[in-house]
Amino acid sequence: MESGHRRTLLSELLHQRGLTAEEFSEQANRFAYERGIDATLSTRHVHRLASGHRADGRPLGPVRAGTKRLLEEMLGVPTDRLLKPVMPSPSEAQSWTGEALELRARITSGRAVDQQTVSLFQQKLDLTRLIDRRLGGSALLGELRTQIDQMWSLLGNVLDQRSRAALARVLVDACSLAGWQSLDQGLLRESWEHYDKARSAARVAESSALEAYACAGQAVVLIDIGEPETAVELTRYACAVAEHRAPGLLTSWLLAGHGEALAAAGDREAGLRAFDHAEWIMPAQPGDTEAPYLVFDETHLARWRGSALARLGEPEAVDVLSGVLDRLHPDFARAESALRVDLVQVLSIRGESREASAHAERARLLAAQVGSVRQRQRLEALTG
Repeated sequence: MESGHRRTLLSELLHQRGLTAEEFSEQANRFAYERGIDATLSTRHVHRLASGHRADGRPLGPVRAGTKRLLEEMLGVPTDRLLKPVMPSPSEAQSWTGEALELRARITSGRAVDQQTVSLFQQKLDLTRLIDRRLGGSALLGELRTQIDQMWSLLGNVLDQRSRAALARVLVDACSLAGWQSLDQGLLRESWEHYDKARSAARVAESSALEAYACAGQAVVLIDIGEPETAVELTRYACAVAEHRAPGLLTSWLLAGHGEALAAAGDREAGLRAFDHAEWIMPAQPGDTEAPYLVFDETHLARWRGSALARLGEPEAVDVLSGVLDRLHPDFARAESALRVDLVQVLSIRGESREASAHAERARLLAAQVGSVRQRQRLEALTG
């Protein structure tokens, strides 16, 4: 970076990556924040390190411990090598450049992924899910996309199998949540791709249960694009994959998803049998760790059954859905919006326009509150 002095290896690496001192400073400070490293790198400091001397030409002196750790974790190269001049002929320093250096840096970042790191990713995701439940995902989806990209990038560099599988499990959860948020925003193609990534991550985690979970989410996309028969096949596959491998709560949830797909395909009897099976197999008191990514109980199962009955035009849907409405927790604003749209559907069929109109008004307000494009579109299709 400075004329009159031989370039250091750090300077050479920045040149190879097309980074200015300002850009590298921004990347380094962001990296330090994300990893909890007590260090910052100003643009001026980057210039000094890359040139190998102070602005007045004096030697750099000792590098602070935090700065040393930051550089080594970012670049995967010992600091003393980074600050050595790059010789004009092939040398030891040059062996650290190019693709080999890039790969070493990636592997070094992968080594930093331990169980504590995975737990931090999960905690952040759990908070996102809680906010999504209460306020909707329109403001969260961009942040969740970034988190998923970061975890995917790390996953390819994690060599420890235990950490790799643990990170992959969080990825299934994150991609599935992003799939659901995208679907709610009317982003059908993006939703499909998120669920497909969730299935890939489940295979890395070697978890049949999680693959089944992702498949069932993907089936909802199929129903929304008018492919209910394909959704029936996919949910049937999910139930088969999870059989005897998934916890009871997840198995019940998968059977309910299969019932929803069957109802969408017009198969009333098979759909209701699937819901009966889901109710029969649901554990009375599921453990907190049985399927922590699921929020599912008898109330939500009844809501799904009521939605299926409404889709089939069954009059009993009104009683089922009204009963659920009385006991649904107020945190589930989007679920309440969907439930009221279901009531609008079945009440309109029965000619009870006043009641349908009241539920439509409330559903419209809730959909706006959580930013649900999907429920707003459903409502518009029913009410014009």
